[in-house]
Amino acid sequence: MVNQNSARGLFLAAVALFFMLNALRYPLGDLAHAGPGLFPLLLSGPLLAIALLMILQARLAAPVPLSFNLKNIALIMLGLVAFVMGAQLANAALGIVLMVFIAGFAAATYSWTRNLKIALGLIVVAYGFEHFLGLNLRLF
Repeated sequence: MVNQNSARGLFLAAVALFFMLNALRYPLGDLAHAGPGLFPLLLSGPLLAIALLMILQARLAAPVPLSFNLKNIALIMLGLVAFVMGAQLANAALGIVLMVFIAGFAAATYSWTRNLKIALGLIVVAYGFEHFLGLNLRLF
């Protein structure tokens, strides 16, 4: 039996190591003049530490059998596709709303008020990225 908690920690560790090793291929620079590899390296370190703690915790807790909910996986994938289509056809705000409301069906209970709050929060973050970082997101 594969332990779900162990698998979750191992997958997170694999993702962290992937980004960490690829970040080392780019110049790191220093904190005053960061290179393109510094940000992924700084994020992958704590992510790897969290993954190792998850693996340790999985060894101490009772094992949980690994299972997949294909309906939820399909809903999350459909939400991502809806985000891309909405952002391409109209703007990123529509894509965010479509993604959140479709992916919300994967939750144990569907709440349109929770989805609205999440969508508004993500739109505020995207607005900050667009105006403070100068990214061209075509938000509105």
